[in-house]
Amino acid sequence: MAHSSFLLPEWGKIKPPTLPVAHSSFLLPEWGKIKPPTLPVAHSSFLCLSGETKTFNIPHMPSRLKRYHESGQTHFVTFCCFRRQALLLSSNAGQVFERALESIRRDYRLRLYGYVVMPEHVHLLLSEPERQTLAVAVKSLKQGVARRLGIAEHFWQKRYYDLNVRDHKQFVEKLRYIHRNPVKAGLCSAPEEWPFSSFRHYAIGEEGAVEIESEWTARKRERLAGRLCATIELPHSTQQKS
Repeated sequence: MAHSSFLLPEWGKIKPPTLPVAHSSFLLPEWGKIKPPTLPVAHSSFLCLSGETKTFNIPHMPSRLKRYHESGQTHFVTFCCFRRQALLLSSNAGQVFERALESIRRDYRLRLYGYVVMPEHVHLLLSEPERQTLAVAVKSLKQGVARRLGIAEHFWQKRYYDLNVRDHKQFVEKLRYIHRNPVKAGLCSAPEEWPFSSFRHYAIGEEGAVEIESEWTARKRERLAGRLCATIELPHSTQQKS
């Protein structure tokens, strides 16, 4: 019988349930080497959970941004609140966004690998949807969040940043960047302290409002089906078949 394990810094080695699954090399490297995208930036300031005022940089959306959809690749997507205001700072706003994200995941049949909701921007790591295009899904997500929060106009910046993830190394790099973002912004001291991200799912298999495509989720499906399902294929992974 093969086995699988998740190795996460700041948590130690966490052993998942001993079910018969194929081995996966989907391990998150140490956080220290993470580097944000090298894009022109703007400054944003807001009060963090500790009461301090924090300022950090947010990438500008490049002009004439080219998008490569229907490529079958994973996408790293970023979009910001209007004029980079901290409209997502409240717990209610974060919860509303998560519910809307889960609704979009189901309606457009896409796979979500990671996310973080920051006070004035959002990062997503996701597949292309089976229904419609990614651009349509993102537009629907933004409109749904604004409508649910009662701010129909001027909630989001019109554009969004979209990077095609081309290999396993880049996939892991972007997932690490997503989970480390609240720490880098000074909102918390460790990734697990931020409530609106997929970090705790990867660390301990915690089930939140949004279903994350991972080996934890694959094992849950196996248990519900009462049988062994095919091993989940994480994008760009080097899984060994047994």
